[in-house]
Amino acid sequence: MKQFGYLNDPLCWISLGAYAFNRLLLKPHLHMVHGHLLRTFLHSHFDDLLLIPAALPVMLWIQRIIGLRQDDLPPRWSEMFLHLAAWAVMCKFTGPLWLHIGTPDLWDLPVFAMGGIIACLWWNRAAGKSARLYHEF
Repeated sequence: MKQFGYLNDPLCWISLGAYAFNRLLLKPHLHMVHGHLLRTFLHSHFDDLLLIPAALPVMLWIQRIIGLRQDDLPPRWSEMFLHLAAWAVMCKFTGPLWLHIGTPDLWDLPVFAMGGIIACLWWNRAAGKSARLYHEF
């Protein structure tokens, strides 16, 4: 089975690039984007969609370095859901309510999950890995 690339994962780099593009180039010019739904998505949810594809490889690499992760397999569904829950608590509850950083927008949670599901499907897309997907829960 192919090893996971961690910091060399293409989806991670694409997500980081899309985040930077949205944050630095699109958001400052959103008033020129036509369509209210597109403007709202790019301003409020696009970055949230990229959270897990961009951050999970980095977190799993750190866990591998310090010995909390024992193999170099692609991210498991259980790992993705654990990190999804932790980041949801940090980004939507702890940060906004106690640290006064960010916005407690609960609509972001399904977007976090959608990004994580798409990323996990991508990372585990090979036919040989499909059996592992169903045995993790």
